[in-house]
Amino acid sequence: MEKATFGAGCFWGVEAAFREIPGVMATMVGYSGGKTANPTYADVCSDITGHAEVVQISYDPAQVTYEQLLDAFWKIHDPTTPNRQGTDVGSQYRSAIFCHTPVQETAARAAKAKLEKSGRLRQPVVTEIVPAATFYKAEDHHQRYFEKRGRTKRHG
Repeated sequence: MEKATFGAGCFWGVEAAFREIPGVMATMVGYSGGKTANPTYADVCSDITGHAEVVQISYDPAQVTYEQLLDAFWKIHDPTTPNRQGTDVGSQYRSAIFCHTPVQETAARAAKAKLEKSGRLRQPVVTEIVPAATFYKAEDHHQRYFEKRGRTKRHG
């Protein structure tokens, strides 16, 4: 298993989208990239801890590549809106890729450059690409949130 960590807005929908991808073996929502140790959801939503809502993914690279995960990441959110996704506003909703290895960083930077050159987006990509920081697991009721409410897919 390998690990990938992405921030792309509210972690409930992001987790649900990644769980649909064959080869994603497990997901966990949480917080990363901030300055406060052991933050709670309320702390992160205060917009003062500096954390992003993230999904940490365990995946089988024999079934899905990191590049395929990156492709999904770009499609499930708007990487051109700083500190916002839809109606959710705050730095915790920023677009971010937390790289666990130098290979992931190289792939993330190449994917971002490819997306920027594609002409698909009208605005510049604001996604931050940074080394993986300490991951703090979110409270249990946030894990697999949509599934607990009878929804197995992100939009259903």
